[in-house]
Amino acid sequence: MSSKRKPDGTKKAVKKRKNSESNYDSDLSDEYPRAGEPSAREVVVEELRPMEKLPEELLAVYDKGPGKLLIAGMVSWEMTGKRDSKGVTKIRPNLFTFHRFTSETYRSMASFCSAAHSVLIDENWKAFTFGRNQLSQLGHGDTTTYEKPTQVADLADFNVIQAACGRNHTLFLTDTGTVYACGDNKSGQCGVGNKLPTITSPTRISYNGPPIIKVGCGAEFSVILDIKGNLHTFGLPEYGQLGHNTDGRYFVTSTKMSFHFETQPRKVLVYMEKNKEGHVLPIENVNIIDFACGNNHTVAIDSKNRAYSWGFGGIGRLGHAEQKDEMVPRLIKFFDTQNRKVMRVFCGSSYSLAISDIGSLYLFGQNKKTGEANMYPKPVQDLAGWNITSIGTGYTSIVISADDSLIAWGASPTYGELGLGDLQKSSSTPKEVTRMEGMKIPMVALGYSHSMLLVNTEHEKSKEKYDNLPEFVV
Repeated sequence: MSSKRKPDGTKKAVKKRKNSESNYDSDLSDEYPRAGEPSAREVVVEELRPMEKLPEELLAVYDKGPGKLLIAGMVSWEMTGKRDSKGVTKIRPNLFTFHRFTSETYRSMASFCSAAHSVLIDENWKAFTFGRNQLSQLGHGDTTTYEKPTQVADLADFNVIQAACGRNHTLFLTDTGTVYACGDNKSGQCGVGNKLPTITSPTRISYNGPPIIKVGCGAEFSVILDIKGNLHTFGLPEYGQLGHNTDGRYFVTSTKMSFHFETQPRKVLVYMEKNKEGHVLPIENVNIIDFACGNNHTVAIDSKNRAYSWGFGGIGRLGHAEQKDEMVPRLIKFFDTQNRKVMRVFCGSSYSLAISDIGSLYLFGQNKKTGEANMYPKPVQDLAGWNITSIGTGYTSIVISADDSLIAWGASPTYGELGLGDLQKSSSTPKEVTRMEGMKIPMVALGYSHSMLLVNTEHEKSKEKYDNLPEFVV
C-alpha cells in the first residue's frame, strides 16, 4: 500500500486500490504511513464487565458436534501467499487430497481467506493454534511457526467457544461473552485500546458493553456482535469497512496519507437503504443476528433476515449492482425484490455467498481472476437442491459440505485445498470430491491455501472412510 495515493475519482486511483487490495504480498507489508496520528484513547481496565456465563441454549449453538480433523492444501506455512521460497526454512509437499491430522477430537475451528494460521477448539473448549506466526497471531508469546496444533496456554483457564482469524491477528470468544485478541495490531485490529505493533499473547479487548456472542475478522479489521444485536468494529477503516461513515483517511503532509485507526470497539450506528432515485433512507431498529467478513468487506443479517453489506465494493462483492465502496451498512435490495429471506452469509476475499430461506445459494462478486463478476446475487445453479451443512471460503476456493458429500471449486492457482487429487488441482465449476462421498462433515474452514474438515466419526460409514485416509505426520 503505497503512501502516495492518487485522489479518488480518477480511473488510475481505482486501479491502484484494486491492485493493493488483491495483492497478498503487498498486503503483508507493514508500510502504512502512520506518523502524526492522534494518540490512542485511554483504556479503563478496572471497569470491565464482570464475567457471567452466556445462556446455555446460546452456548449449544457453538457446538458443531465433535469431529476428527482432516487437512488439505499448502502446509508450508511460511510459503503461503509468497511467490518464492526465499527465507523459508521448511518446505513440505502440498496435500492434494484430504489427510488425517492429529488424533484429537475438535468441536470447532477457524481460519480466514488470507490467513496462513488456524484455530481449533477441542472437546473441552480449549483453544489450539497452528500455522504461520510471524506477528504472534497464534498467541503463544513468540514468533515461531507451529506445525502442530498447540494449546494457547494463556487461555487454558477459559472455555473458548468461537474464534476468528484475520490476515495476521486472531480473536477468541469465551463462554462469558468476553473477547481476547493477539497478533498484528498496527491498525488497532486487536481492539486493546492502543497501537502496539504486535500483541504477543491473548489480551482482553477494551470493551465494556453487553456480552459478545460472535467474533469475526477482516484482513486488518475486526467485527464483534453483542447479545443485543449491535455490531462493534475496530481496526483499519479503509474503504469504509468499519461502517462508521468514513474511510478514516487524512493527510499527514501534502504527499503522505494515513488513517484514523479505531483501536477499540466502536458501535455501528447507521443502517440504510437506497431507493431507485439514489436517495438514502435510514433503517430503524436493526437487530443483527449474524455476519461474515472478507478481506475488506462485511455482510450481515438482521432479525428480519434482511442482508446488509459495506466496505470495499470492487467487482460486485457487496451485491448492490455497482462497484462503489459503502461507508455504512447498506441493505441488499436484491433479496427484497425476490421476496427472499437470507438465512446465512459467508465471505471470501473478493466475493460473498448467501443462503436463502428456500436453501438456494447465491454468489456475488468473483471467486476467479478472469471472466465476468456477479454484480448482484446470482444463484449457483449447480447447488440447487443440495442441503448445505457448512461452507468454507478461501482466497478463490470454496468448499461446501452438503448431504453427506463434499463439493469444491476454485480457479487456478490452487494448492490442493479442493482435495480433488493431484490430477485435477482446480475447477471453475462446483465438483463433488468423490473420496469424501458418504461422509458426514459438520464443519468446513478454509485459509488462504489450505482447507480443514471436521468429520463425524460416530457415523459408521464416515469412520470407515476416515480410517482409510492417509495421515499427515508433522
